[in-house]
Amino acid sequence: MPKDLNTTGRWLRRLTHGLAAEPQDRKALVDVLREAADRDVIDSDALTMLEGVLEVADLQVRDIMVPRAQMVFVRRDEPAARILPVVVESGHSRFPVMDEDRDDIVGILLAKDLLRLTTTQARERFDIREYMRPAVFVPESKRLNVLLREFRRNRNHMAIVVDEYGGVSGLCTIEDVIEQIVGEIDDEFDVEDDQNIRRDAEAQFTVRGVTRIEEFNQYFGAQLPEGQGVDTIAGLLLRQLGRLPRRGESARIDGFEFRVLRADRRRIDTLRVLAPHDVLPASDERPPGDGHPPGDGRPAGGTS
Repeated sequence: MPKDLNTTGRWLRRLTHGLAAEPQDRKALVDVLREAADRDVIDSDALTMLEGVLEVADLQVRDIMVPRAQMVFVRRDEPAARILPVVVESGHSRFPVMDEDRDDIVGILLAKDLLRLTTTQARERFDIREYMRPAVFVPESKRLNVLLREFRRNRNHMAIVVDEYGGVSGLCTIEDVIEQIVGEIDDEFDVEDDQNIRRDAEAQFTVRGVTRIEEFNQYFGAQLPEGQGVDTIAGLLLRQLGRLPRRGESARIDGFEFRVLRADRRRIDTLRVLAPHDVLPASDERPPGDGHPPGDGRPAGGTS
């Protein structure tokens, strides 16, 4: 192939310039990429994404899916008055619609479609069959790179994951796949790097998992247990549960309710904290409005 058309070859020769040989396997290629980053041929962010691209080809849907127990459903026979609170409180944009049981998914409901229900008359005439989109089903064993290609080709953002017997085992979104390549995608639940605790409402806070217990106690005037090999709020929650929780799971410690907003297979990133009224910090910026908690949150299940 002519040299000016061999784009991949030119890219690889640039990365391997100065090396004895070009990489012959995956491990050697990763070593080349890391050496290229050390020589400033590519930056650290590019290295992370390239490694993510290589890893996605090895991962299966079961490795990243939201498990069935943590999915947020709506029922096909429920009226709008029952569905709307679920949509508002979860903060997701897509919801599996089930019929009689969780193995019978009949469609996907998009939160944006419910914007038409702004009047009492519209809510009374609500028929979910007019709003449902077709559900896409994929096996647990499907490779993530294949799923991402299908998401893009079919313009789908959510897939229902089924096991070998056809039962629902979880769900996976396009955001879940992309985050395996580019890392966590920031949203309104993320806290600034220089701020470990952010007040969102009267008794509702967003707290980074790396927040030290000492800082948390000082902020709230609380007495969460310190020591015993645990220094951070994430570590305290891990010790309480005895395992790494998934998004949407919650635990109560000394009157505080901790709900996992963001987590991956290695760490807890962000928590929603509901504080007892008797330990609310007095000196803090008040939330906009009248200070009552808004109906948001991000337990696992739908997609944002």
